[in-house]
Amino acid sequence: MKTHFQKQRLLPAAKSVKDFEKLLESSYEYIVMLDCHLAQLPPLMRLAHQHQKKVILHVDLIQGLKNDEYAAEFLCQMVKPAGLISTRTPVVQVAKKRKIIAIQRVFLLDTHALETSYRLLQLSQPDYIEVLPGIIPHVIKEVAAITKIPILAGGLIRTKQELESALEAGAVAITSSNKKLWHIK
Repeated sequence: MKTHFQKQRLLPAAKSVKDFEKLLESSYEYIVMLDCHLAQLPPLMRLAHQHQKKVILHVDLIQGLKNDEYAAEFLCQMVKPAGLISTRTPVVQVAKKRKIIAIQRVFLLDTHALETSYRLLQLSQPDYIEVLPGIIPHVIKEVAAITKIPILAGGLIRTKQELESALEAGAVAITSSNKKLWHIK
């Protein structure tokens, strides 16, 4: 299975501008921007392009922007990220339509959440599914087998062993804001 992240097992996720700036100096090609303000996006994206970084924006966490299909259109047309992450199906559908990386984030809290996620994933058909929490390998295997969509594992992964377990279960990469894991290639 070919993925955008062939060279990266870890997608570091910046929770602040300071983290983002630190990642600009890293060897990572793809970085995730979790939490920022709408007004910060243009200068941050210029910096990312200067450093040959591809930024994936978490739409649901951009302050000053509603996380709907109109926001996704705005981001695709004006900000031009490499990809969008969202829990919202319409946002993922816009990303797909605009031919940028479309990542559907799903929280697997219980069986009901898992079944609801399967229905939503049928609608959105994302390029990737970000499974949270990423520390349940047997569920990562199940979601990958049922959906046939590449999995990113995120949330609560704190050690190299947990990272490796998620990858062995079938995740193509790990998303993490845990700076202790950012040195793992």
